[in-house]
Amino acid sequence: MVAARVAGAAAAAVVVLAVGSSAGAAGRPGAASRPGAPGRAGSAIGTRATSSTSTDWTVYHRYASGSGQGPVTLNLEHLKVAWTSPLLDGTLYGEPLVWGDGVYVATENDTVYELSASRGTIVWSHHLGPPVPSSDLPCTNISPTNGVTGTPVIDTSRNEIFLVANELIDKTPHHILYGLGTAHGTIELTQRVDPPGAYTPAILQRVSLTLDGDRVVFGFGGNWGDCSTYHGWVESVPVTGGKAYFFKVDPRKGDDQGAIWMGGAAPIVNSNGDVWVAAGNGSVNSASQPYDYSDSVLELSPTLKLLQFFAPSTWASDNGSDLDLGSSVPAVLPNGLVIQAGKSENAYLLNAAKLGGIGHELEELKGICGNVVDGGVAFSGSTAYLPCESGIMAVATDAKTRRMHQLWQTSTGAGGPPILADGYVWTLSGGTLYALSRKTGDAVQEVSVGGAATDFPTPSVGDGLLLAPSSNQVHAFRGT
Repeated sequence: MVAARVAGAAAAAVVVLAVGSSAGAAGRPGAASRPGAPGRAGSAIGTRATSSTSTDWTVYHRYASGSGQGPVTLNLEHLKVAWTSPLLDGTLYGEPLVWGDGVYVATENDTVYELSASRGTIVWSHHLGPPVPSSDLPCTNISPTNGVTGTPVIDTSRNEIFLVANELIDKTPHHILYGLGTAHGTIELTQRVDPPGAYTPAILQRVSLTLDGDRVVFGFGGNWGDCSTYHGWVESVPVTGGKAYFFKVDPRKGDDQGAIWMGGAAPIVNSNGDVWVAAGNGSVNSASQPYDYSDSVLELSPTLKLLQFFAPSTWASDNGSDLDLGSSVPAVLPNGLVIQAGKSENAYLLNAAKLGGIGHELEELKGICGNVVDGGVAFSGSTAYLPCESGIMAVATDAKTRRMHQLWQTSTGAGGPPILADGYVWTLSGGTLYALSRKTGDAVQEVSVGGAATDFPTPSVGDGLLLAPSSNQVHAFRGT
Protein backbone atom coordinates (compact mmCIF):
# COMPACT_ATOMS: atom_id res chain seq x y z
CA MET A 1 0.00 0.00 0.00
CA VAL A 2 1.30 3.46 -0.87
CA ALA A 3 -0.09 5.95 1.62
CA ALA A 4 0.64 9.12 -0.30
CA ARG A 5 2.64 9.35 -3.47
CA VAL A 6 4.84 12.23 -4.53
CA ALA A 7 3.45 14.43 -7.27
CA GLY A 8 4.47 13.25 -10.71
CA ALA A 9 5.59 15.20 -13.73
CA ALA A 10 3.40 18.06 -14.87
CA ALA A 11 1.05 17.30 -17.72
CA ALA A 12 2.22 18.57 -21.07
CA ALA A 13 -0.72 20.82 -21.80
CA VAL A 14 -1.36 24.34 -22.97
CA VAL A 15 -2.26 26.46 -19.95
CA VAL A 16 -4.82 29.11 -20.70
CA LEU A 17 -4.80 30.88 -17.32
CA ALA A 18 -2.15 31.27 -14.64
CA VAL A 19 -2.95 31.89 -11.00
CA GLY A 20 -1.30 34.94 -9.51
CA SER A 21 0.13 35.59 -6.08
CA SER A 22 -1.92 35.41 -2.91
CA ALA A 23 -4.69 37.91 -2.58
CA GLY A 24 -4.77 40.08 0.49
CA ALA A 25 -2.97 39.80 3.78
CA ALA A 26 -3.23 36.86 6.12
CA GLY A 27 -5.88 37.24 8.78
CA ARG A 28 -5.57 36.80 12.51
CA PRO A 29 -4.47 33.46 13.95
CA GLY A 30 -6.82 31.66 16.29
CA ALA A 31 -6.11 32.38 19.91
CA ALA A 32 -7.81 29.43 21.57
CA SER A 33 -5.44 27.24 23.54
CA ARG A 34 -5.09 23.50 23.24
CA PRO A 35 -7.04 21.65 25.93
CA GLY A 36 -5.15 19.48 28.33
CA ALA A 37 -7.32 16.36 28.52
CA PRO A 38 -9.56 14.56 26.02
CA GLY A 39 -13.30 15.08 26.33
CA ARG A 40 -16.04 17.60 25.60
CA ALA A 41 -15.28 21.24 26.19
CA GLY A 42 -17.59 22.99 28.61
CA SER A 43 -18.52 25.87 26.31
CA ALA A 44 -21.26 25.71 23.72
CA ILE A 45 -20.36 25.50 20.07
CA GLY A 46 -20.27 28.94 18.47
CA THR A 47 -23.04 29.71 16.03
CA ARG A 48 -22.71 31.73 12.87
CA ALA A 49 -24.86 33.32 10.25
CA THR A 50 -24.60 31.04 7.23
CA SER A 51 -25.82 31.31 3.71
CA SER A 52 -26.38 27.56 3.47
CA THR A 53 -27.18 26.59 -0.10
CA SER A 54 -27.22 23.50 -2.25
CA THR A 55 -23.63 24.28 -3.13
CA ASP A 56 -22.22 23.62 0.34
CA TRP A 57 -19.50 20.95 0.24
CA THR A 58 -19.05 19.58 3.76
CA VAL A 59 -17.55 16.12 3.22
CA TYR A 60 -15.09 14.55 0.79
CA HIS A 61 -16.75 14.42 -2.65
CA ARG A 62 -19.75 16.29 -1.24
CA TYR A 63 -22.10 13.46 -0.29
CA ALA A 64 -21.98 10.44 2.03
CA SER A 65 -22.31 8.41 -1.18
CA GLY A 66 -19.00 9.86 -2.39
CA SER A 67 -20.48 10.71 -5.80
CA GLY A 68 -18.58 14.00 -6.16
CA GLN A 69 -21.53 15.62 -7.90
CA GLY A 70 -21.63 19.40 -7.81
CA PRO A 71 -24.35 21.67 -9.18
CA VAL A 72 -25.21 21.08 -12.83
CA THR A 73 -26.40 24.65 -13.40
CA LEU A 74 -23.36 26.43 -11.97
CA ASN A 75 -21.67 28.52 -14.67
CA LEU A 76 -18.02 27.48 -14.81
CA GLU A 77 -17.30 28.34 -18.42
CA HIS A 78 -14.29 30.54 -19.14
CA LEU A 79 -12.84 30.38 -15.64
CA LYS A 80 -11.30 33.44 -14.07
CA VAL A 81 -9.43 33.72 -10.79
CA ALA A 82 -11.69 34.81 -7.92
CA TRP A 83 -8.92 34.70 -5.31
CA THR A 84 -5.85 32.84 -4.13
CA SER A 85 -5.38 32.28 -0.42
CA PRO A 86 -2.33 33.40 1.52
CA LEU A 87 0.41 30.84 1.98
CA LEU A 88 -0.69 28.41 4.68
CA ASP A 89 1.65 26.96 7.30
CA GLY A 90 1.86 23.42 5.90
CA THR A 91 1.02 21.22 2.96
CA LEU A 92 -2.53 20.30 1.99
CA TYR A 93 -3.54 16.69 1.41
CA GLY A 94 -7.28 17.16 1.85
CA GLU A 95 -10.11 18.57 -0.23
CA PRO A 96 -11.33 22.12 0.56
CA LEU A 97 -14.70 22.12 2.34
CA VAL A 98 -17.36 24.84 2.08
CA TRP A 99 -19.99 25.69 4.68
CA GLY A 100 -21.94 28.93 4.42
CA ASP A 101 -19.48 31.72 3.73
CA GLY A 102 -16.38 29.78 4.83
CA VAL A 103 -13.82 27.56 3.12
CA TYR A 104 -12.12 25.09 5.49
CA VAL A 105 -8.79 23.31 5.11
CA ALA A 106 -6.27 21.65 7.44
CA THR A 107 -2.51 21.25 6.99
CA GLU A 108 0.23 18.76 7.74
CA ASN A 109 1.38 21.26 10.39
CA ASP A 110 -1.77 20.46 12.43
CA THR A 111 -3.39 23.82 11.70
CA VAL A 112 -7.03 24.32 10.69
CA TYR A 113 -8.11 27.37 8.69
CA GLU A 114 -11.32 29.08 7.76
CA LEU A 115 -10.92 31.24 4.66
CA SER A 116 -13.42 33.83 3.52
CA ALA A 117 -15.33 32.42 0.55
CA SER A 118 -15.68 35.93 -0.88
CA ARG A 119 -12.06 37.09 -0.54
CA GLY A 120 -9.84 34.13 0.35
CA THR A 121 -8.41 35.87 3.41
CA ILE A 122 -7.97 34.00 6.68
CA VAL A 123 -10.98 34.37 8.99
CA TRP A 124 -9.42 32.24 11.73
CA SER A 125 -6.75 29.62 12.16
CA HIS A 126 -6.07 27.21 15.00
CA HIS A 127 -2.79 25.38 15.51
CA LEU A 128 -3.82 22.24 17.38
CA GLY A 129 -0.50 20.87 18.60
CA PRO A 130 2.95 19.73 17.51
CA PRO A 131 2.83 17.63 14.32
CA VAL A 132 5.01 14.54 14.09
CA PRO A 133 8.40 15.10 12.39
CA SER A 134 8.85 12.80 9.43
CA SER A 135 12.15 11.64 10.95
CA ASP A 136 10.19 10.16 13.89
CA LEU A 137 8.30 7.75 11.63
CA PRO A 138 9.67 4.39 10.42
CA CYS A 139 8.94 5.42 6.82
CA THR A 140 6.93 8.14 5.07
CA ASN A 141 6.90 10.38 2.03
CA ILE A 142 4.97 13.15 3.78
CA SER A 143 7.48 15.77 4.92
CA PRO A 144 8.70 17.64 6.85
CA THR A 145 5.90 16.80 9.30
CA ASN A 146 2.85 14.57 9.48
CA GLY A 147 -0.23 16.32 10.86
CA VAL A 148 -3.71 16.36 9.33
CA THR A 149 -3.77 14.17 6.21
CA GLY A 150 -7.40 13.05 5.78
CA THR A 151 -10.03 15.58 4.66
CA PRO A 152 -12.12 16.79 7.64
CA VAL A 153 -15.93 16.65 7.75
CA ILE A 154 -18.42 19.33 8.83
CA ASP A 155 -21.51 18.52 10.89
CA THR A 156 -23.85 21.29 9.76
CA SER A 157 -26.38 20.56 12.50
CA ARG A 158 -23.72 21.32 15.09
CA ASN A 159 -21.67 23.96 13.21
CA GLU A 160 -18.66 21.79 13.99
CA ILE A 161 -15.74 20.54 11.90
CA PHE A 162 -14.11 17.22 12.78
CA LEU A 163 -10.60 16.07 11.87
CA VAL A 164 -7.89 13.69 13.05
CA ALA A 165 -4.47 15.17 13.83
CA ASN A 166 -1.25 13.23 14.25
CA GLU A 167 0.51 14.85 17.20
CA LEU A 168 3.74 14.32 19.09
CA ILE A 169 2.77 13.81 22.74
CA ASP A 170 5.48 12.81 25.24
CA LYS A 171 7.75 12.14 22.25
CA THR A 172 5.29 9.60 20.80
CA PRO A 173 2.89 10.02 17.84
CA HIS A 174 -0.79 9.93 18.79
CA HIS A 175 -3.94 10.45 16.73
CA ILE A 176 -6.43 12.93 18.16
CA LEU A 177 -10.00 13.46 16.97
CA TYR A 178 -10.86 17.15 17.24
CA GLY A 179 -14.16 18.94 16.91
CA LEU A 180 -13.93 22.69 16.34
CA GLY A 181 -16.73 25.23 16.17
CA THR A 182 -16.90 26.55 12.62
CA ALA A 183 -17.56 30.12 13.74
CA HIS A 184 -14.31 30.80 15.60
CA GLY A 185 -12.31 27.57 15.65
CA THR A 186 -12.92 26.95 19.34
CA ILE A 187 -12.13 23.38 20.38
CA GLU A 188 -15.24 21.47 21.43
CA LEU A 189 -13.95 17.88 21.38
CA THR A 190 -10.64 16.10 21.83
CA GLN A 191 -10.35 12.33 22.00
CA ARG A 192 -7.42 10.03 21.38
CA VAL A 193 -8.44 7.58 18.68
CA ASP A 194 -5.39 5.36 18.29
CA PRO A 195 -6.70 1.83 17.61
CA PRO A 196 -6.18 -0.65 20.47
CA GLY A 197 -2.70 -2.11 20.51
CA ALA A 198 -1.52 -0.11 17.50
CA TYR A 199 2.13 0.88 17.13
CA THR A 200 1.25 4.51 16.50
CA PRO A 201 4.33 5.60 14.45
CA ALA A 202 3.42 2.94 11.84
CA ILE A 203 -0.20 3.98 11.22
CA LEU A 204 -1.43 6.82 9.02
CA GLN A 205 -4.85 8.43 9.15
CA ARG A 206 -4.99 8.96 5.38
CA VAL A 207 -8.64 8.24 4.60
CA SER A 208 -11.05 11.20 4.78
CA LEU A 209 -13.66 11.56 7.50
CA THR A 210 -17.40 11.19 7.03
CA LEU A 211 -20.54 11.20 9.17
CA ASP A 212 -22.85 8.26 9.87
CA GLY A 213 -25.75 9.80 11.77
CA ASP A 214 -24.28 11.12 15.00
CA ARG A 215 -20.92 9.39 14.57
CA VAL A 216 -17.68 10.34 12.83
CA VAL A 217 -16.22 7.54 10.69
CA PHE A 218 -12.64 7.28 9.40
CA GLY A 219 -9.88 4.75 8.84
CA PHE A 220 -6.20 3.96 9.30
CA GLY A 221 -3.56 2.35 7.13
CA GLY A 222 0.22 2.29 7.05
CA ASN A 223 2.84 4.76 5.92
CA TRP A 224 4.28 4.83 2.42
CA GLY A 225 6.40 1.72 1.98
CA ASP A 226 4.35 -0.57 4.27
CA CYS A 227 7.10 -0.44 6.87
CA SER A 228 6.95 -1.82 10.41
CA THR A 229 3.76 -3.49 11.68
CA TYR A 230 0.28 -2.04 11.26
CA HIS A 231 -3.32 -3.08 10.55
CA GLY A 232 -6.07 -1.54 8.52
CA TRP A 233 -8.78 -0.12 10.78
CA VAL A 234 -12.20 1.46 10.38
CA GLU A 235 -13.26 3.52 13.40
CA SER A 236 -16.48 5.25 14.44
CA VAL A 237 -16.73 7.80 17.28
CA PRO A 238 -19.78 9.73 18.56
CA VAL A 239 -19.77 13.42 17.60
CA THR A 240 -19.99 14.17 21.33
CA GLY A 241 -17.07 11.88 22.13
CA GLY A 242 -17.22 8.52 23.86
CA LYS A 243 -17.08 4.83 23.04
CA ALA A 244 -15.52 4.04 19.69
CA TYR A 245 -16.41 1.14 17.40
CA PHE A 246 -13.62 -0.60 15.48
CA PHE A 247 -13.20 -3.02 12.59
CA LYS A 248 -9.76 -4.57 12.14
CA VAL A 249 -8.39 -6.02 8.89
CA ASP A 250 -5.95 -8.97 9.07
CA PRO A 251 -7.08 -9.65 12.65
CA ARG A 252 -5.54 -13.07 13.26
CA LYS A 253 -2.40 -13.42 15.34
CA GLY A 254 0.68 -12.90 13.18
CA ASP A 255 -1.22 -11.19 10.33
CA ASP A 256 -0.96 -7.47 9.59
CA GLN A 257 -1.42 -4.75 6.93
CA GLY A 258 -4.70 -4.52 4.97
CA ALA A 259 -4.73 -0.70 5.01
CA ILE A 260 -7.87 1.41 4.84
CA TRP A 261 -6.60 4.38 2.86
CA MET A 262 -8.42 4.46 -0.54
CA GLY A 263 -6.18 7.17 -1.97
CA GLY A 264 -7.58 9.65 0.54
CA ALA A 265 -11.27 9.07 -0.22
CA ALA A 266 -13.86 8.83 2.56
CA PRO A 267 -15.76 5.69 3.57
CA ILE A 268 -19.13 5.43 1.82
CA VAL A 269 -22.27 5.55 4.00
CA ASN A 270 -25.47 4.23 2.45
CA SER A 271 -29.09 5.02 3.33
CA ASN A 272 -29.11 2.28 6.00
CA GLY A 273 -26.06 3.74 7.70
CA ASP A 274 -23.89 0.85 6.51
CA VAL A 275 -20.25 1.71 5.82
CA TRP A 276 -18.43 0.68 2.64
CA VAL A 277 -14.64 0.62 2.36
CA ALA A 278 -11.95 -1.10 0.35
CA ALA A 279 -8.90 -2.69 1.99
CA GLY A 280 -5.36 -2.86 0.66
CA ASN A 281 -2.86 -5.67 0.47
CA GLY A 282 -2.45 -7.89 3.54
CA SER A 283 0.38 -10.02 4.84
CA VAL A 284 -1.14 -13.35 3.75
CA ASN A 285 0.17 -14.14 0.26
CA SER A 286 -0.71 -17.80 -0.17
CA ALA A 287 -4.18 -19.03 -1.07
CA SER A 288 -3.52 -22.09 1.07
CA GLN A 289 -3.70 -19.86 4.14
CA PRO A 290 -6.97 -18.54 5.63
CA TYR A 291 -8.37 -15.46 3.95
CA ASP A 292 -7.65 -12.31 5.99
CA TYR A 293 -10.21 -9.74 4.64
CA SER A 294 -7.47 -7.81 2.85
CA ASP A 295 -7.54 -6.82 -0.86
CA SER A 296 -11.28 -6.47 -0.53
CA VAL A 297 -14.52 -4.52 -0.64
CA LEU A 298 -16.18 -4.56 2.78
CA GLU A 299 -19.70 -3.60 3.85
CA LEU A 300 -19.92 -2.95 7.59
CA SER A 301 -22.90 -2.26 9.83
CA PRO A 302 -23.23 1.11 11.64
CA THR A 303 -21.52 -0.61 14.60
CA LEU A 304 -18.76 -1.80 12.21
CA LYS A 305 -19.68 -5.47 12.16
CA LEU A 306 -18.85 -7.21 8.89
CA LEU A 307 -21.99 -7.72 6.78
CA GLN A 308 -20.45 -8.98 3.52
CA PHE A 309 -17.28 -8.78 1.47
CA PHE A 310 -15.75 -9.31 -1.95
CA ALA A 311 -12.19 -10.25 -2.81
CA PRO A 312 -10.78 -11.23 -6.21
CA SER A 313 -9.71 -14.84 -6.66
CA THR A 314 -6.17 -13.44 -7.05
CA TRP A 315 -6.21 -11.87 -3.57
CA ALA A 316 -3.19 -13.83 -2.30
CA SER A 317 -0.95 -13.04 -5.28
CA ASP A 318 -2.20 -9.43 -5.22
CA ASN A 319 -1.05 -9.24 -1.61
CA GLY A 320 2.35 -10.63 -2.54
CA SER A 321 2.78 -8.03 -5.31
CA ASP A 322 1.49 -4.93 -3.45
CA LEU A 323 -1.52 -4.73 -5.78
CA ASP A 324 -3.98 -3.01 -3.45
CA LEU A 325 -7.59 -3.36 -4.45
CA GLY A 326 -8.08 -0.68 -1.79
CA SER A 327 -6.13 2.13 -3.46
CA SER A 328 -9.51 3.50 -4.54
CA VAL A 329 -12.99 3.63 -3.04
CA PRO A 330 -16.01 1.48 -3.95
CA ALA A 331 -18.34 3.29 -6.35
CA VAL A 332 -21.71 2.20 -4.90
CA LEU A 333 -24.00 3.20 -7.74
CA PRO A 334 -27.72 3.98 -7.42
CA ASN A 335 -28.56 1.12 -9.83
CA GLY A 336 -27.48 -1.51 -7.28
CA LEU A 337 -24.08 -2.16 -8.84
CA VAL A 338 -20.61 -1.48 -7.43
CA ILE A 339 -17.38 -0.80 -9.31
CA GLN A 340 -14.06 -1.39 -7.60
CA ALA A 341 -10.63 -0.96 -9.16
CA GLY A 342 -7.14 -0.63 -7.70
CA LYS A 343 -3.52 -1.24 -8.57
CA SER A 344 -3.95 -4.48 -10.51
CA GLU A 345 -5.32 -2.69 -13.63
CA ASN A 346 -8.49 -4.75 -13.30
CA ALA A 347 -11.97 -3.40 -12.55
CA TYR A 348 -14.65 -5.50 -10.88
CA LEU A 349 -18.41 -5.11 -11.24
CA LEU A 350 -20.23 -6.29 -8.12
CA ASN A 351 -23.79 -6.81 -6.92
CA ALA A 352 -24.27 -4.45 -3.96
CA ALA A 353 -26.88 -6.73 -2.41
CA LYS A 354 -24.69 -9.83 -2.64
CA LEU A 355 -20.95 -9.25 -2.87
CA GLY A 356 -20.47 -12.99 -2.77
CA GLY A 357 -17.11 -13.38 -1.05
CA ILE A 358 -14.03 -14.51 -2.97
CA GLY A 359 -14.17 -14.48 -6.75
CA HIS A 360 -17.87 -13.74 -7.25
CA GLU A 361 -17.73 -10.59 -9.32
CA LEU A 362 -20.41 -10.06 -11.97
CA GLU A 363 -17.78 -9.03 -14.50
CA GLU A 364 -14.08 -8.23 -14.62
CA LEU A 365 -12.45 -5.77 -17.03
CA LYS A 366 -8.78 -6.63 -17.34
CA GLY A 367 -5.95 -4.31 -18.29
CA ILE A 368 -7.82 -1.06 -17.73
CA CYS A 369 -6.18 2.36 -17.45
CA GLY A 370 -2.63 1.32 -18.26
CA ASN A 371 -1.82 2.22 -14.68
CA VAL A 372 -3.23 2.08 -11.16
CA VAL A 373 -6.50 3.60 -9.96
CA ASP A 374 -5.95 5.84 -6.92
CA GLY A 375 -8.35 8.02 -4.93
CA GLY A 376 -11.99 9.02 -4.94
CA VAL A 377 -14.34 8.03 -7.78
CA ALA A 378 -17.05 10.35 -9.13
CA PHE A 379 -20.30 9.00 -10.53
CA SER A 380 -23.62 10.09 -11.95
CA GLY A 381 -26.41 7.60 -12.51
CA SER A 382 -24.90 4.42 -13.95
CA THR A 383 -21.59 5.97 -15.08
CA ALA A 384 -18.45 6.14 -12.94
CA TYR A 385 -15.32 8.20 -13.54
CA LEU A 386 -12.25 6.38 -12.28
CA PRO A 387 -9.07 8.20 -11.17
CA CYS A 388 -6.58 6.26 -13.29
CA GLU A 389 -3.07 7.66 -12.86
CA SER A 390 -2.67 7.80 -16.64
CA GLY A 391 -5.95 9.65 -17.15
CA ILE A 392 -9.58 9.65 -15.97
CA MET A 393 -11.61 6.76 -17.38
CA ALA A 394 -15.40 6.78 -17.80
CA VAL A 395 -17.09 3.40 -17.28
CA ALA A 396 -20.79 2.77 -17.97
CA THR A 397 -22.82 0.04 -16.27
CA ASP A 398 -26.10 -1.69 -17.11
CA ALA A 399 -28.20 -3.06 -14.27
CA LYS A 400 -30.23 -5.33 -16.59
CA THR A 401 -27.33 -7.07 -18.27
CA ARG A 402 -25.01 -6.65 -15.26
CA ARG A 403 -22.24 -5.58 -17.54
CA MET A 404 -19.90 -2.61 -17.78
CA HIS A 405 -17.82 -1.08 -20.54
CA GLN A 406 -15.33 1.72 -21.03
CA LEU A 407 -16.73 4.88 -22.60
CA TRP A 408 -13.48 6.84 -22.83
CA GLN A 409 -10.16 7.58 -21.21
CA THR A 410 -8.87 11.13 -21.41
CA SER A 411 -5.81 11.71 -23.57
CA THR A 412 -4.65 14.56 -21.31
CA GLY A 413 -3.05 12.22 -18.80
CA ALA A 414 -4.98 14.01 -16.04
CA GLY A 415 -5.82 11.41 -13.41
CA GLY A 416 -6.45 13.05 -10.04
CA PRO A 417 -9.66 12.11 -8.17
CA PRO A 418 -12.45 13.75 -10.21
CA ILE A 419 -15.64 15.61 -9.35
CA LEU A 420 -18.60 16.60 -11.53
CA ALA A 421 -19.93 20.15 -11.91
CA ASP A 422 -21.58 22.27 -14.62
CA GLY A 423 -21.62 19.31 -16.99
CA TYR A 424 -17.86 18.74 -16.83
CA VAL A 425 -15.49 16.29 -15.16
CA TRP A 426 -12.98 18.27 -13.08
CA THR A 427 -9.61 16.85 -12.11
CA LEU A 428 -6.27 18.11 -10.77
CA SER A 429 -3.08 16.67 -12.18
CA GLY A 430 0.51 17.87 -12.45
CA GLY A 431 -0.32 21.35 -11.19
CA THR A 432 -3.14 21.85 -13.70
CA LEU A 433 -6.89 21.94 -13.18
CA TYR A 434 -8.75 20.33 -16.09
CA ALA A 435 -12.37 20.52 -17.21
CA LEU A 436 -13.08 17.39 -19.27
CA SER A 437 -16.02 16.75 -21.56
CA ARG A 438 -18.31 14.14 -20.00
CA LYS A 439 -18.99 12.76 -23.49
CA THR A 440 -15.44 12.38 -24.79
CA GLY A 441 -12.92 13.11 -22.02
CA ASP A 442 -11.39 15.90 -24.12
CA ALA A 443 -10.00 18.88 -22.23
CA VAL A 444 -12.33 21.88 -22.46
CA GLN A 445 -10.41 24.13 -20.05
CA GLU A 446 -6.97 23.96 -18.46
CA VAL A 447 -5.84 26.20 -15.59
CA SER A 448 -2.46 26.23 -13.86
CA VAL A 449 -2.69 26.18 -10.06
CA GLY A 450 0.90 25.28 -9.18
CA GLY A 451 2.38 22.11 -7.80
CA ALA A 452 0.54 19.98 -5.25
CA ALA A 453 1.91 18.19 -2.21
CA THR A 454 0.58 14.87 -3.53
CA ASP A 455 -0.96 13.32 -6.62
CA PHE A 456 -4.25 12.84 -4.73
CA PRO A 457 -5.68 16.38 -4.51
CA THR A 458 -9.27 16.82 -5.59
CA PRO A 459 -11.23 20.01 -6.32
CA SER A 460 -14.54 21.01 -4.76
CA VAL A 461 -17.39 23.44 -5.38
CA GLY A 462 -19.18 25.82 -3.02
CA ASP A 463 -20.60 29.31 -2.74
CA GLY A 464 -20.47 29.62 -6.53
CA LEU A 465 -16.74 28.83 -6.56
CA LEU A 466 -14.61 26.05 -7.98
CA LEU A 467 -11.85 25.40 -5.45
CA ALA A 468 -8.50 23.75 -6.09
CA PRO A 469 -5.71 23.09 -3.57
CA SER A 470 -2.05 23.39 -4.45
CA SER A 471 0.79 22.53 -2.08
CA ASN A 472 0.00 25.17 0.55
CA GLN A 473 -2.66 27.44 -0.97
CA VAL A 474 -6.29 27.28 -2.07
CA HIS A 475 -7.24 28.72 -5.47
CA ALA A 476 -10.80 29.84 -6.21
CA PHE A 477 -12.37 30.36 -9.62
CA ARG A 478 -15.63 31.66 -11.07
CA GLY A 479 -17.07 31.38 -14.54
CA THR A 480 -17.50 34.43 -16.74
